[in-house]
Amino acid sequence: MSKTMQAAYLPGNSTVEMRDVPAPTPAHGEVLLRVMASTICGSDIRCIYHEHLGKGPEGYQGVIAGHEPCGQIVETGPGCRRFKTGDRVIVYHISGCGVCNDCRRGFMISCTSGRYRRAYGWQRDGGMAGYMIAEEKDLIALPDQLTYADGAQVACGFGTVYEGLEKIGISGNDAVLITGLGPVGLAAGALCRKLGANLIVGIDISTERMELARSLGLCDVVLRSAPDNVSAVRDLTGGHGVEKAVDCSANAEARAVAIRATRKWGRMAMIGEGGTVTFNPSPDLIHDQKSIYGSWVTSTWRMEELVERLVRWNLHPEDIITHRFTLEQAGEAYALMAAGKCGKVAVCPHGE
Repeated sequence: MSKTMQAAYLPGNSTVEMRDVPAPTPAHGEVLLRVMASTICGSDIRCIYHEHLGKGPEGYQGVIAGHEPCGQIVETGPGCRRFKTGDRVIVYHISGCGVCNDCRRGFMISCTSGRYRRAYGWQRDGGMAGYMIAEEKDLIALPDQLTYADGAQVACGFGTVYEGLEKIGISGNDAVLITGLGPVGLAAGALCRKLGANLIVGIDISTERMELARSLGLCDVVLRSAPDNVSAVRDLTGGHGVEKAVDCSANAEARAVAIRATRKWGRMAMIGEGGTVTFNPSPDLIHDQKSIYGSWVTSTWRMEELVERLVRWNLHPEDIITHRFTLEQAGEAYALMAAGKCGKVAVCPHGE
C-alpha cells in the first residue's frame, strides 16, 4: 500500500476536487478499509455538492466525501473485538458516541453527543478514496452472497427505506404509492415487492427514472407527475386510495399527493429530506384517521436484519445502479447524480 492516496472533496461549487493525501492508519478500535464501492446519495447533492447548506448533523466540514462506503478490511487497530483482516463490511454512515440513549438503541444517526457524533463524509473522512478509516462499532458484516455495490447502499438508501416501511407495515393487503422514483424511491419499490405489496404505484417527473422503475419491475403502474395524480391513484384502487404511501421526493406537491391519495386509516412514511408540504389537517388527515410517520435512516440492528433478508430474498440493491465510475472519474459521477437522469451512481476505487 502506498503512503499516499487520491481522495475526493466537495468544495461546494458543483465540482469535485481530487487531492493526494496521506494514507490513514487505524487507531484503537478502528479498521482500515480498502474501499470497493462508494455510492452517491441525494443528500450529498442537496447539502454539499452545489453549496454547503447543511447545518448541525448535515454540516460538511471539508472532509473526504462519501457516506455510503463498503469495502474489505486490510488492517485492524488494537482493541478490535469482532472483525479481522480480510472481512467484507458495510459502514453504518454515522459514528456516534455509543453510550447515549439513541446509540444504545442502535440509532447512531440520532446520537446526542455534540463532541462524538461524526458522520462519514460529512464531519469525518468518508469513502470517496482508495482507503478509509472506520470504527469497528460502525461495521456490519457483508455476506458473500452480496456484492460490495449491494452493501454500499444498505446503510443509507435501502436501510432508510426499510426502516420507514417497517414503521408503516407492508403486506399483501396493501396498495402502496411511492412519490419520487430516484434511488430511494426505487429502493422502496424493490422492498415493497419483497414484502408482498399487491399493487405498487410510482410517480415521478423524470422520464429516465420512470422507465427504470418499469424496466426493473419495481412498480406495477408508473405515473408522470400531474395535477390529476390523486384521482388517478384512486381510480386504480377502486376509488379508495392506497393503504400505504411513501414519499421519497421531498417535493411539496408530491407529498400532498401522497397524503390525499391515501385512504381512510392509511399510513404514510416521509423519507425524502428537505422541502416543505402544505395540507389541511382536518380533511386531509384527522377526519380520515390517517397517520404520518417520519423516518430518519435506521439502526445498526435493523441494518443487520435487512442484510439477512436481502440474502433470503435474493434481492440485490446494485440492480438500481445505472452508472459506475472509477475514483478518478468522481467529478463525472457527481455531475450525473446532480442532473437526476439516472438511477444510483457508484464510484468503485478498486474496480468492482
